[in-house]
Amino acid sequence: MSSAGAVESSAVLGPDSGLNVQAGGSWVGAMARTEAEAEFTAFFRAEFHRVVRTVHLIVNDRGRAEEIAQDAFVQLLDHWAKVSRYEQPDAWVRRVAIRLASRVSRRERLRSVLEKRFLPSVATLTPDEPAGEVFGAVRRLPPSQRAAVVLFYVEDRPIAEIAELLGCAPSTARVHLHKARQRLAAMLDEEVGDVV
Repeated sequence: MSSAGAVESSAVLGPDSGLNVQAGGSWVGAMARTEAEAEFTAFFRAEFHRVVRTVHLIVNDRGRAEEIAQDAFVQLLDHWAKVSRYEQPDAWVRRVAIRLASRVSRRERLRSVLEKRFLPSVATLTPDEPAGEVFGAVRRLPPSQRAAVVLFYVEDRPIAEIAELLGCAPSTARVHLHKARQRLAAMLDEEVGDVV
């Protein structure tokens, strides 16, 4: 198609047609993008509430379940070109959502235990007061491990964000957190399971 033909065609479709066609551009590419978007939208509408229901049964919190399902569908959107060709793309998004829900559930259980044990003393602390046995142990950790513990357990940040804040790779942030938990367990004479 000539440049003039492309301009005429886009004038017929109008600027709000949803197709981004430039002079000499590819109609096929624009159509494929539009079809992929429509397929994803239809899939999302059909599966989102089912995924939320599944996740809700794991985390027992409707709002949290919706957030987790949304995160899973965002990951699906990033991989849609590949996953849409799978025999069961719904299994892929459920697997991602369940993995995310399991992480949240483990983190919440650990947070609950820590809050029950230490929150009353933490709530009344001033910066100059000792923070109790756990926070004393956290203070004895190397700085990178201490930062990883605070960012993960106190600020509830994901590993990727912790890595960015510490200026390291996500795998290194996981190592900092793992080593910190091991040291804290030894200092406090307790067992700590790996939760990341």
